[in-house]
Amino acid sequence: MTISTPELVRTLTRRLSSVAMAVAPVFLRAALAVPFFRSGLTRWDGFLQLSDSTVYLFEEEFKLHIFGAEYGFPMPDAVAYLVATAELVLPVLLVLGLATRFAALAMLIMTGIIQLVVPDGWANFHLPWAAMAISIIALGAGPISLDRLIALRFASEAHRQ
Repeated sequence: MTISTPELVRTLTRRLSSVAMAVAPVFLRAALAVPFFRSGLTRWDGFLQLSDSTVYLFEEEFKLHIFGAEYGFPMPDAVAYLVATAELVLPVLLVLGLATRFAALAMLIMTGIIQLVVPDGWANFHLPWAAMAISIIALGAGPISLDRLIALRFASEAHRQ
């Protein structure tokens, strides 16, 4: 039995695509998680204790640039806690592939707000983050994820009933 060159190319392409479809979501999730998690690590000075620099940044330095004007964050201390927590929790959810689409959506929203704070970061940081978040929302967690395991578990339970 001889395999023709076109058939060999089709077979190799299908296998390559199959492997890529399994691992691409994992790499997307990790790539988006890393910068947020690294930032989140800098925000704390111990368990549930924000660093003084984080509090200062949200109270004094970070401003929302909207329609040519600058506005401070409302309730900056609460926003600082929320952001610092989100920067640690959401990346962990992404890496685990748990509640993946919701975590990616939250990170997309954070990216939009970060864009309002640092308007010059669009091309180098915010655009790739937004593209990764939208891709994760579109593709889901992929087969290597807790979301998939949970879906399989519920599907097997529904099948038994």
